[in-house]
Amino acid sequence: MRRRIVVATAVVLVTPLLAPILAAAPAHADRGGDPARKLVQDVKGHKVKRHLRVLDAIARASGGTRVSSTPGYDRSRDYVAALLRGAGYKVTVQPFEFTFDGYKTPPVMQRVSPSPKTWKNGFFNDYVAMSGSPSGGAEGRIQAVDLVLPPAPTPSSTSGCEAGDFAGFTAGGVALLQRGTCNFAVKVKNAQEAGASAAIVFNEGQDGRTEVDLNPTLSDPSITIPAFFASFAAGSDLAATAGATVKLNWDPIVEQRTTYNVIAESRRGRADNVVMMGAHLDSVQEGPGINDNGSGTAALLEVALRMAKHKPANQVRFGFWGAEEFGLLGSKHYVETLPQAEKDKIGLYLNYDMVASPNFVYQVYDGDGDAFGVPGPQGSAQLEKDFQDFYAGRGLPHKPSEFDGRSDYKAFIDAGIAGGGLFTGAEKRKTAEEAALFGGTAGIPYDPCYHGDCDDIRNISDTALDVNSDAIAMLAGKYVYSEAALDAIHRPGAPHAVPAAKRSMEHGHDPASAAS
Repeated sequence: MRRRIVVATAVVLVTPLLAPILAAAPAHADRGGDPARKLVQDVKGHKVKRHLRVLDAIARASGGTRVSSTPGYDRSRDYVAALLRGAGYKVTVQPFEFTFDGYKTPPVMQRVSPSPKTWKNGFFNDYVAMSGSPSGGAEGRIQAVDLVLPPAPTPSSTSGCEAGDFAGFTAGGVALLQRGTCNFAVKVKNAQEAGASAAIVFNEGQDGRTEVDLNPTLSDPSITIPAFFASFAAGSDLAATAGATVKLNWDPIVEQRTTYNVIAESRRGRADNVVMMGAHLDSVQEGPGINDNGSGTAALLEVALRMAKHKPANQVRFGFWGAEEFGLLGSKHYVETLPQAEKDKIGLYLNYDMVASPNFVYQVYDGDGDAFGVPGPQGSAQLEKDFQDFYAGRGLPHKPSEFDGRSDYKAFIDAGIAGGGLFTGAEKRKTAEEAALFGGTAGIPYDPCYHGDCDDIRNISDTALDVNSDAIAMLAGKYVYSEAALDAIHRPGAPHAVPAAKRSMEHGHDPASAAS
């Protein structure tokens, strides 16, 4: 009953935007000619952006977020699943349990006076609540505790490590501490015992220790005051503001919830040679997630809809993953619950996460490992070369991106499946050399709204979205429509050993009798 209500609500929300998309959905007809070339021609950036507008509308109608296990996510799931079913794919909505670790009401870190200022919550933004921090609010005067400003060249701050650092601390104040030589919990516990109403520990300030790039775990149940970890910029700003008064609030929630993957596969194509592509469907709780990762979702969805016009040589499967932002959980669940015999049928996996960053660089996963020393499984080098050839063919620059385990390719390459994909950058700042090569602005992040509330429909590069949608279509066409191309990845050196009669049987069952 509850699911029916969610579906109905989703349809009402997006009907004005959904109607023209459904009307334009491809019929099940193969028009002949080269399907790979026609697929690239058919995938248009403005059509991809229509899906982004729907996802943006869903987020705006759902509290500004599409985070897993919330109405915004469920409506996104239903939108994607409905279009894929309408295009003729066999669609499975796969539930799984996960630990939702978030907040009931948005966290707050504000300077009340002088010069009021509100900082942005989230990784690689201004602050996060420390893992294990108790709930609570505080408003009080900042009291700096043994800070090292400017920072020492090596981690050496002992701020808050000793009870004596709090000599003269006025009870009720907010302790401003600095990352350094002792455990975060030691600092916060000492602040609590000195009478602090809350604690802010900011990063130390050396290269590599400036951003909110980790979430410290307190692991001390005796700590009763809220504790935040802040960037060096936010902390040093507070330290430099004489008489600063701040307001803090943290209202966490940690509970078991259910969310979903959406899996869609073609009803035809060689079933022992599967081309799989994926993008995570969820956003963070802080924002609508239109670049991260509405962009990958929308591009992959449009490719799937256009691809449905042509008969595949190999079976194609699309994964739209839930709970990526909680630790790549949807893709991990899918791969771990897939029988080994089914994993062996997947010839390659292509991942699309953030493909339209506003201050973009064109990045290709380093399949051969020559840039970062972390190669993907056999076949990954060819996938990297395919993308490089695409950009070169258009006279566009590109650079490698490391297989660093931060997106959904991880479960697949860990399972030995060839992997590749595209990425246009997140929180890191564009260098002057990159600005000269790709355009854009040096010194600011590739995505200034990464994991923020401003990651909405305005936070998209239309150029990158259009170019990368073509790249996604190009690789999809190459491997879905050619047994030989996929065999070269999946079974290098092996002849086409599958008898024609068997291939015919493996091309799928009658769509009229198939479950969806």
